This record gives sequence, structure tokens and C-alpha cells, in this order.
Amino acid sequence: MKRLHLMLLVLPLAALLFTACSEDKDDTPDPLTPTADATTCLGCHSDEATLKKVAEPNPPPAEGEGGCGGTLPEMEAWAKVYVGGSNGAKFLNSAHGKIACVSCHGGKEPARDKHEAHGTDFVKSPSADADKYCGGCHPSIAGRDKTNLHTQGFGQKHMVAKRGNFPSYENFPDALKKGYDKNCGKCHASCGECHVMRPRQAQGGFLASHLFQKQPDMRLNCTACHSARVAHAYFGEGFGLRPDVHYLKLPGGQCTNCHSGDEMHGTGTAYTQRYSVANQPKCENCHGDQATANTYHSMHWDDISCQSCHSQEYQNCGSCHVDTGVRNGPFMAFKMGMNPLPEVKRFKYVVLRLAPHAPDTWSNYGVSNLVNFTSEPTWRHATPHNIKRWTGRTEVEAGKSCFDACHIKDGRNADWFLFSDDLGEAWEKVANKNVVVDGKLPASWR
Repeated sequence: MKRLHLMLLVLPLAALLFTACSEDKDDTPDPLTPTADATTCLGCHSDEATLKKVAEPNPPPAEGEGGCGGTLPEMEAWAKVYVGGSNGAKFLNSAHGKIACVSCHGGKEPARDKHEAHGTDFVKSPSADADKYCGGCHPSIAGRDKTNLHTQGFGQKHMVAKRGNFPSYENFPDALKKGYDKNCGKCHASCGECHVMRPRQAQGGFLASHLFQKQPDMRLNCTACHSARVAHAYFGEGFGLRPDVHYLKLPGGQCTNCHSGDEMHGTGTAYTQRYSVANQPKCENCHGDQATANTYHSMHWDDISCQSCHSQEYQNCGSCHVDTGVRNGPFMAFKMGMNPLPEVKRFKYVVLRLAPHAPDTWSNYGVSNLVNFTSEPTWRHATPHNIKRWTGRTEVEAGKSCFDACHIKDGRNADWFLFSDDLGEAWEKVANKNVVVDGKLPASWR
């Protein structure tokens, strides 16, 4: 019996000692201890522990961060450049993954640390020079990049140049050019910002461990930039709004159902505004058989833009004073006016949107006032992405005439139209004199 008692005492002690020894000898690696060869590009960027040690924290959001493009969920700094998991494996087995990192990004390999690796010749965004870095395999697309409105932002550059009385963007004063590049320029994406990473405007970060995406992600790419004036309307995210019918009914609701790759990549022709692009989507491409489908269409097919009848309220921007913290807007509204682009669009009346510009927009960058500001309207041609069949202008009470909801009668429906009295500043009235409807509506409408 004594022997049995002794064994019962010894066994727990042995088990305790065994457990303690096992814990002492636990060789499970610390997840924050680098395990890869961090002297190589892939060794560093595929090792979570190494990246967490060397990544610089995301800067705090600046005042008004997101601006016209809104915001996306924040990614941790290390995760933005991590190449791992199943997507990392797919990337390494792809054609792009078989190209040496330094072939596109420069830098030095092997390197003793991050600073040596990212030396003076490091290229953060190779596709910003698409002809050089992408043209070898994609000559047609890369060759068009120099004239690509989507990449180069010629429309905005042209508008600032015209209002400031500068021959072109290249003639901007250095301070103004710096301000433009910092503010407007960051929204015009390189190839990589559509096919590899989230745009700079959305604080960057790989979409899928550097794996190239043939079709950009609608939420992480397209509407990361086109948020306030597209996504907000398209997804029906405003109070009382419905999603665009194309989002609800076309395959996946994808932007690419209407906006083709050629439109995004350019045609080789340099345009100064997007509505001149030859291969832009047009309603009649799919709805050409609707020209005489009903009384509305028979009367107005060539006179009134489709959005004038079928858009819901949409976001307007007010004026913007860059980097001063002063912004007027945004606000929801719906306004029709005279077509400011008769050489491009066939309509007489179109939807207008207030653009974020004022004479002193660039005062923080050495231009106190754009001297030729009123040469262009601030209420611009618009095609809101919020289409519905039945809107406040197409729904008519039973027994009423078809025009009862839109023609101005006894003061009713006037709010649909842009009048001079809707404009507050003297410069607004001058700039928009050609697009307001004062004295330009048919007598029968009044």
C-alpha cells in the first residue's frame, strides 16, 4: 500500500516536470520574428513579421481626407505591400510574377535594409510611365496612355488653364502646378492603380497580393475615385434614393457593362473633355429602339437628354478652395438647363451639375483669382448614374397631361430648372449666363 501511495505521488510530479520541460522546449516560432531572407525583395515582402518591423505607420488622415472621392476602409501599412497567401502564390505563378522585381521597380537586391533596397533608383509606380514599363508586353494600351484622358486628366487641366488664361498646364506657375498635382492629379490613375492596387486617392494598398486583375474591382478601384458623384448615386446611397436600374439589372452591376476597356485606356486622341471621347457609352447604344416608344420620347428624343427625365436627385459639389479648408457643399439637387456642349451633345436641354470651382480656388497656390474664370460655366453638363424609369418628371397623376410633371405651369415645376435667381454670386451669374433657362423655355411651358 505504501508503494502504491508513493507511485501516486510520483506520477503527478513526473507529469508536471514533463509538461514544464515540454514548455521550455517549445520551438513554435514567434509570429513577429522574421523568418524569410529579408535581403531580397520577395523575402521581405512575403514575410509578415519583417514588414511589420520596417513598415512606416499610415499617416493620420488629413483634414477633409477623401475629398471628392470619399474613403475606403484603412489597410495596415504592412498589409498594403504584402505578397502572401493564395493570391501571392497565384501572382508568383503568373506572367507578371515571373519578372524580377527590380526589372519594374528598380532598387537594389540583395540589400542590408529597407533604405538600401529602396535606393535612389526605386520606382514606386512603374506604370506611371506606361510606355517604358508596360509597353514591352502591352504596346497598344501603353502607347495610348500619353493621350489617355482617364490617366492624364486633360479635361481638368484644360479647364484650369482656360479659366486662368494660361496656354496649357505646362504654362502653370510652379506653385499652381504643384497644387494641381497634389489635389486634382492624385485622382487620375496609372495602370497599376486600376489593375494591381487601390488608387493613391484611396491610400493605396494591393488588391490581392500584387496579383494583376484584368477587370478592376468596382468598389476598390472604380468608385474609390468616382465616389461622391457616381457611387453615391449608382448604389442608391442617399436618403430616399433608389440604386441605378443598370446596377440592379445588368450582370453584377459592373461599371464595365457600359464603360469599355478602350474607353478607359484611350483611343490615341487627346481630348480636352470626356464627352468628346468617341467610344463613350450612349443610351441609344442599348435603347435606340425607344425613340418613339411613348409620347415623351416622340416629342423630346433629340431635344432633352435622357437623364433630364430619368435621373433622381444627385450630389452637387459647391465651390472648393483648395487646401484652405473652405468648401461650400456638397448638397443634393436636380437641375436642368441649356446644353453647354452643343458641338458634342445633340440635346437642347440637359442635366447640369455644379462643379467644385471658384475664382479663388487656387489662392493657396499663388493665384488669388483666375482672371478668365467666367469664360466657362460652373454648372456643367452631367450624366448622373442614378437612372430610374419613373421619376418626378415622368410620373403624372391619372387624367393629367403628359407634361404636367415637368413643364412650368403656374409656378409649378420651376425647381427642376436652373434660373439666374438660383445663383448667388455675381461671378456665378456671368459664368452661367449661357446655361440658365431665363427667357429660353418655350412660351407654352410657361
